[in-house]
Amino acid sequence: MAVLPIYEFPHEVLRKKARKVKKLDKSIHRIAEDLVDTMQNAQGVGLAANQIGILKRIIAIQLPEEDPRVYINPEIVDKEGEREVTEACLSVPGYRGIITRSIWVKAKAWDREWKDVRIKAEGLLAQALEHEIDHLNGILYMDHLEQHQKLEKIETEFNSEEVEVEN
Repeated sequence: MAVLPIYEFPHEVLRKKARKVKKLDKSIHRIAEDLVDTMQNAQGVGLAANQIGILKRIIAIQLPEEDPRVYINPEIVDKEGEREVTEACLSVPGYRGIITRSIWVKAKAWDREWKDVRIKAEGLLAQALEHEIDHLNGILYMDHLEQHQKLEKIETEFNSEEVEVEN
């Protein structure tokens, strides 16, 4: 459908809580397609609707080597354990941090056909679900940092052949 701009911190929409979707209609399908297109264009693992300025509880997730998933009104219903993970965000470009996420989560949502979906996830999928559902609640991964020193700038790689040196 469309690749939309991704709002970046400190934009206020990232701190607002998204509203539940009450009915499935063409506008929800369009938002779902736009989320997937925007996420894929940015080469992200996940994207929440408020990151593109839409305060509806819709997320898209795409793990490597898998098809994209769209979840409507997702919520974590159970979780267990703790593990440290390195996390980054399309709305906080150029930075990453070490935070604590669950070892596994159980979530429920609706899919694009309005079917009830139950998910038990671990690893990257569990992390992505927690990250994107946090977005829907106005929470950024930086809020989980124990110390601000753990937020580190990602150094961009460059090819030395492309750098001109003056003699």
